[in-house]
Amino acid sequence: MDERELKKLVREVIGTEHTLDDCAVLPCRAELIVATTDMLHEETDFPAGMTDWQIGWMSAAVTLSDIAAMGARPAIVLLAVGLDRSGRLRQILEGSRACCERCGAVLAGGDLDSHRELTIVSSGIGFADRVVRRAGAEPGDLIGITGTLGRAQAALEGYRQYERFLFEPVPKVDEGRLLAQAGVSSMMDISDGLVASLYDILDANEFGFSIDSSRLPLIEGVDHAGSRGYALYGGGDFELLFTCPAPMLSIAGIDIHLIGSVIEDHRVFVDGKVAPDRGYRHTWNG
Repeated sequence: MDERELKKLVREVIGTEHTLDDCAVLPCRAELIVATTDMLHEETDFPAGMTDWQIGWMSAAVTLSDIAAMGARPAIVLLAVGLDRSGRLRQILEGSRACCERCGAVLAGGDLDSHRELTIVSSGIGFADRVVRRAGAEPGDLIGITGTLGRAQAALEGYRQYERFLFEPVPKVDEGRLLAQAGVSSMMDISDGLVASLYDILDANEFGFSIDSSRLPLIEGVDHAGSRGYALYGGGDFELLFTCPAPMLSIAGIDIHLIGSVIEDHRVFVDGKVAPDRGYRHTWNG
């Protein structure tokens, strides 16, 4: 059983209003408030070789990326840190604070306790006049991504020149807000792989998605097949996946690649074939 199956149980209990998107959305006077939380464990979420400073950065980044995917501006991040060793705390907090400052947010406290395995729960709040949800794609819309996908996975596979993309991913907060202002029809962040994200956004829409892998930017220094595979199925990129009306072909200041289109058929296609639903997911045996 993987996390997508358990999400069905979550929706049975609490509904879909706040569970289909990267963040829950609530009215807050004249604005909307977005809220999200993430849990990270050292063995499963922090690749070997990361410093404690980078672990702190990553812990804030996953949450700030969710806020970016809504087209919102981040306000605060809270960390609940289950420490295996107390001496790690300073560097974790300094890394988290640096990521927050990079994205215009404030690290505003949290909670501490003792754990056998380092465990961090990162929660964030942001604000927006208008949010972009995963739902909203229409047939004929273009499918776009920000940046170059697959570099984090390439680092995991031994391409050490890309370790900063794996260890210190930069949430696309400015890009998310610009895309929202430009009127994209749906959006989410790509943290578990492009194809997995296409299936996630499929879950929120009535229509399907067809992409052409030749339109994905290649990773310098990685062979063609490896680059395509990392981009399609590798996790940890923290870029944005979006759909937009066909006339919207470029936005100043954002590295955008248009890779496909929204179709009537409620499936995910890569190069004309139904894509396997594969990417990073937590799994359980029982």
